[in-house]
Amino acid sequence: MSKQKIVVVEDEPDILEMLTYNLKREGFAVKSSMDGLKGLALIRQERPDLVLLDLMLPGMSGLSICEQLQSDPETAHIAVIMVTAKSEEGDVVAGLGAGADDYISKPFSPKELVARIKAVLRRPAPESCASRERIEIAGLVIDSERFEVLLNQNSIKLTATEFRLLHRLASRPGRVFSREQLIDQSLGSDSVVVDRNIDVHVRAIRKKLLRHQGMIETVRGIGYRFNAAALQ
Repeated sequence: MSKQKIVVVEDEPDILEMLTYNLKREGFAVKSSMDGLKGLALIRQERPDLVLLDLMLPGMSGLSICEQLQSDPETAHIAVIMVTAKSEEGDVVAGLGAGADDYISKPFSPKELVARIKAVLRRPAPESCASRERIEIAGLVIDSERFEVLLNQNSIKLTATEFRLLHRLASRPGRVFSREQLIDQSLGSDSVVVDRNIDVHVRAIRKKLLRHQGMIETVRGIGYRFNAAALQ
Protein backbone atom coordinates (compact mmCIF):
# COMPACT_ATOMS: atom_id res chain seq x y z
CA MET A 1 0.00 0.00 0.00
CA SER A 2 1.45 3.38 -1.03
CA LYS A 3 1.94 6.10 1.55
CA GLN A 4 -0.48 9.01 1.67
CA LYS A 5 1.24 12.13 0.40
CA ILE A 6 1.26 15.53 2.15
CA VAL A 7 2.67 18.80 0.87
CA VAL A 8 3.63 21.31 3.58
CA VAL A 9 3.89 25.00 2.63
CA GLU A 10 5.42 26.83 5.60
CA ASP A 11 8.01 29.62 5.67
CA GLU A 12 9.25 29.23 9.26
CA PRO A 13 12.19 26.75 9.17
CA ASP A 14 11.73 25.43 12.72
CA ILE A 15 8.03 24.76 12.23
CA LEU A 16 8.63 23.20 8.82
CA GLU A 17 11.27 20.87 10.27
CA MET A 18 8.96 19.86 13.13
CA LEU A 19 6.04 19.21 10.78
CA THR A 20 8.13 17.20 8.33
CA TYR A 21 9.67 15.06 11.07
CA ASN A 22 6.37 14.22 12.75
CA LEU A 23 4.48 13.53 9.54
CA LYS A 24 7.18 11.20 8.25
CA ARG A 25 7.23 9.43 11.61
CA GLU A 26 3.50 8.80 11.17
CA GLY A 27 4.13 7.15 7.82
CA PHE A 28 3.25 9.97 5.43
CA ALA A 29 5.29 10.86 2.36
CA VAL A 30 6.15 14.55 2.73
CA LYS A 31 7.21 17.26 0.27
CA SER A 32 7.64 20.88 1.33
CA SER A 33 8.16 24.44 0.20
CA MET A 34 8.84 27.71 2.02
CA ASP A 35 7.43 29.91 -0.75
CA GLY A 36 3.81 30.39 -1.82
CA LEU A 37 4.32 30.37 -5.59
CA LYS A 38 6.74 27.44 -5.47
CA GLY A 39 4.40 25.68 -3.07
CA LEU A 40 1.48 25.99 -5.50
CA ALA A 41 3.66 24.59 -8.30
CA LEU A 42 4.72 21.72 -6.04
CA ILE A 43 1.10 20.90 -5.18
CA ARG A 44 0.13 20.83 -8.85
CA GLN A 45 3.11 18.61 -9.62
CA GLU A 46 2.71 16.16 -6.73
CA ARG A 47 -1.13 16.02 -6.48
CA PRO A 48 -0.97 15.14 -2.75
CA ASP A 49 -3.75 13.74 -0.61
CA LEU A 50 -3.52 16.77 1.68
CA VAL A 51 -1.87 20.19 1.88
CA LEU A 52 -0.78 21.75 5.16
CA LEU A 53 -0.82 25.45 4.38
CA ASP A 54 0.37 28.48 6.31
CA LEU A 55 -1.56 31.67 5.60
CA MET A 56 1.33 34.15 5.68
CA LEU A 57 3.80 33.18 2.95
CA PRO A 58 6.26 34.95 0.64
CA GLY A 59 5.36 34.93 -3.04
CA MET A 60 1.68 34.09 -2.62
CA SER A 61 -0.57 33.95 0.43
CA GLY A 62 -2.04 30.71 1.68
CA LEU A 63 -5.51 32.10 0.99
CA SER A 64 -4.64 32.74 -2.66
CA ILE A 65 -3.17 29.24 -2.97
CA CYS A 66 -6.37 27.76 -1.57
CA GLU A 67 -8.46 29.75 -4.05
CA GLN A 68 -6.24 28.61 -6.93
CA LEU A 69 -6.58 24.97 -5.91
CA GLN A 70 -10.35 25.19 -5.62
CA SER A 71 -10.75 26.89 -9.01
CA ASP A 72 -8.86 24.11 -10.83
CA PRO A 73 -10.84 20.86 -11.38
CA GLU A 74 -7.54 18.96 -11.29
CA THR A 75 -6.77 20.08 -7.71
CA ALA A 76 -10.16 21.00 -6.21
CA HIS A 77 -10.43 17.58 -4.55
CA ILE A 78 -7.18 17.99 -2.55
CA ALA A 79 -7.78 18.39 1.18
CA VAL A 80 -6.36 21.55 2.78
CA ILE A 81 -5.64 22.31 6.43
CA MET A 82 -4.66 25.88 7.21
CA VAL A 83 -2.13 26.74 9.90
CA THR A 84 -3.07 30.04 11.55
CA ALA A 85 -2.24 32.33 14.43
CA LYS A 86 -4.98 32.69 17.04
CA SER A 87 -5.39 36.36 16.15
CA GLU A 88 -6.32 35.56 12.56
CA GLU A 89 -9.98 34.58 13.03
CA GLY A 90 -11.03 36.69 10.06
CA ASP A 91 -8.49 34.89 7.90
CA VAL A 92 -9.80 31.55 9.17
CA VAL A 93 -13.30 32.40 7.97
CA ALA A 94 -11.90 33.62 4.64
CA GLY A 95 -9.84 30.45 4.26
CA LEU A 96 -12.79 28.18 4.93
CA GLY A 97 -14.74 30.21 2.42
CA ALA A 98 -11.95 29.66 -0.11
CA GLY A 99 -12.29 25.90 0.31
CA ALA A 100 -10.01 24.84 3.17
CA ASP A 101 -11.25 21.74 4.98
CA ASP A 102 -9.99 22.57 8.47
CA TYR A 103 -7.62 24.81 10.37
CA ILE A 104 -5.28 24.52 13.33
CA SER A 105 -4.02 27.45 15.41
CA LYS A 106 -0.42 28.02 16.50
CA PRO A 107 0.94 26.87 18.85
CA PHE A 108 -0.24 23.27 18.44
CA SER A 109 1.03 19.87 19.48
CA PRO A 110 2.22 17.37 16.85
CA LYS A 111 -0.25 14.85 18.29
CA GLU A 112 -3.18 17.21 17.74
CA LEU A 113 -2.03 18.03 14.23
CA VAL A 114 -1.70 14.38 13.21
CA ALA A 115 -5.15 13.64 14.63
CA ARG A 116 -6.66 16.50 12.61
CA ILE A 117 -4.90 15.35 9.44
CA LYS A 118 -6.10 11.77 9.83
CA ALA A 119 -9.64 12.99 10.49
CA VAL A 120 -9.66 15.06 7.30
CA LEU A 121 -8.20 12.21 5.24
CA ARG A 122 -10.94 9.88 6.47
CA ARG A 123 -13.65 12.14 5.09
CA PRO A 124 -15.43 11.21 1.88
CA ALA A 125 -14.14 13.05 -1.18
CA PRO A 126 -16.39 15.94 -2.15
CA GLU A 127 -17.50 14.36 -5.40
CA SER A 128 -18.67 11.22 -3.59
CA CYS A 129 -21.46 13.20 -1.90
CA ALA A 130 -21.90 16.64 -3.38
CA SER A 131 -22.31 15.58 -7.01
CA ARG A 132 -25.10 13.13 -6.24
CA GLU A 133 -28.79 13.90 -5.94
CA ARG A 134 -28.95 11.31 -3.16
CA ILE A 135 -26.69 11.40 -0.09
CA GLU A 136 -26.49 8.35 2.17
CA ILE A 137 -24.49 8.43 5.40
CA ALA A 138 -25.10 5.65 7.93
CA GLY A 139 -28.86 5.79 8.61
CA LEU A 140 -29.39 9.19 6.99
CA VAL A 141 -30.73 9.54 3.45
CA ILE A 142 -31.13 12.93 1.76
CA ASP A 143 -32.86 12.63 -1.62
CA SER A 144 -32.92 15.89 -3.57
CA GLU A 145 -35.01 14.52 -6.41
CA ARG A 146 -37.80 13.48 -4.05
CA PHE A 147 -37.13 16.31 -1.61
CA GLU A 148 -37.08 13.68 1.13
CA VAL A 149 -35.04 13.06 4.28
CA LEU A 150 -35.05 9.67 6.00
CA LEU A 151 -33.37 8.93 9.30
CA ASN A 152 -33.26 5.23 10.18
CA GLN A 153 -36.09 4.79 7.64
CA ASN A 154 -38.25 7.39 9.40
CA SER A 155 -39.31 10.43 7.39
CA ILE A 156 -38.09 13.81 8.66
CA LYS A 157 -40.23 16.74 7.53
CA LEU A 158 -38.09 19.78 6.73
CA THR A 159 -38.87 23.12 5.17
CA ALA A 160 -37.21 23.98 1.86
CA THR A 161 -34.59 26.11 3.62
CA GLU A 162 -33.89 23.45 6.24
CA PHE A 163 -33.55 20.79 3.53
CA ARG A 164 -31.01 22.80 1.55
CA LEU A 165 -28.97 23.58 4.66
CA LEU A 166 -28.84 19.94 5.78
CA HIS A 167 -27.99 18.79 2.26
CA ARG A 168 -25.09 21.23 2.01
CA LEU A 169 -23.66 20.30 5.39
CA ALA A 170 -23.97 16.56 4.72
CA SER A 171 -22.34 16.92 1.30
CA ARG A 172 -18.99 17.54 3.03
CA PRO A 173 -18.90 15.62 6.33
CA GLY A 174 -16.48 17.23 8.78
CA ARG A 175 -16.02 20.36 6.67
CA VAL A 176 -16.61 23.63 8.55
CA PHE A 177 -19.00 26.03 6.83
CA SER A 178 -19.30 29.66 7.84
CA ARG A 179 -22.77 31.16 8.10
CA GLU A 180 -22.02 33.28 5.04
CA GLN A 181 -21.11 30.17 3.04
CA LEU A 182 -24.30 28.42 4.04
CA ILE A 183 -26.33 31.41 2.89
CA ASP A 184 -24.50 31.75 -0.43
CA GLN A 185 -24.03 28.07 -1.28
CA SER A 186 -27.30 26.68 0.06
CA LEU A 187 -29.74 29.54 -0.35
CA GLY A 188 -28.17 31.80 -2.97
CA SER A 189 -26.34 35.09 -2.59
CA ASP A 190 -29.57 37.02 -3.19
CA SER A 191 -31.34 35.24 -0.32
CA VAL A 192 -33.15 37.37 2.25
CA VAL A 193 -31.89 35.03 4.99
CA VAL A 194 -29.45 36.99 7.14
CA ASP A 195 -26.40 35.71 8.98
CA ARG A 196 -27.91 34.90 12.37
CA ASN A 197 -31.13 33.53 10.89
CA ILE A 198 -29.06 30.50 9.91
CA ASP A 199 -28.85 29.72 13.63
CA VAL A 200 -32.65 29.65 13.82
CA HIS A 201 -32.88 27.22 10.91
CA VAL A 202 -30.18 24.99 12.40
CA ARG A 203 -32.00 24.87 15.73
CA ALA A 204 -35.16 23.83 13.90
CA ILE A 205 -33.32 21.05 12.06
CA ARG A 206 -31.75 19.79 15.28
CA LYS A 207 -35.12 19.68 16.99
CA LYS A 208 -36.49 17.47 14.22
CA LEU A 209 -33.45 15.16 14.36
CA LEU A 210 -34.24 14.35 18.01
CA ARG A 211 -31.47 12.27 19.62
CA HIS A 212 -29.33 12.58 16.48
CA GLN A 213 -29.21 16.38 16.61
CA GLY A 214 -25.49 16.18 17.39
CA MET A 215 -24.83 15.50 13.70
CA ILE A 216 -24.82 19.29 13.23
CA GLU A 217 -21.99 20.70 15.33
CA THR A 218 -21.45 24.36 16.15
CA VAL A 219 -17.95 25.69 15.50
CA ARG A 220 -17.78 28.72 17.75
CA GLY A 221 -17.14 32.01 16.01
CA ILE A 222 -17.34 30.46 12.53
CA GLY A 223 -20.37 28.31 11.74
CA TYR A 224 -21.31 24.64 11.53
CA ARG A 225 -20.13 21.22 10.38
CA PHE A 226 -21.73 17.82 9.83
CA ASN A 227 -20.58 15.10 12.25
CA ALA A 228 -21.30 11.68 10.75
CA ALA A 229 -20.17 9.96 13.97
CA ALA A 230 -23.37 11.17 15.65
CA LEU A 231 -25.29 8.73 13.46
CA GLN A 232 -23.50 5.69 14.86
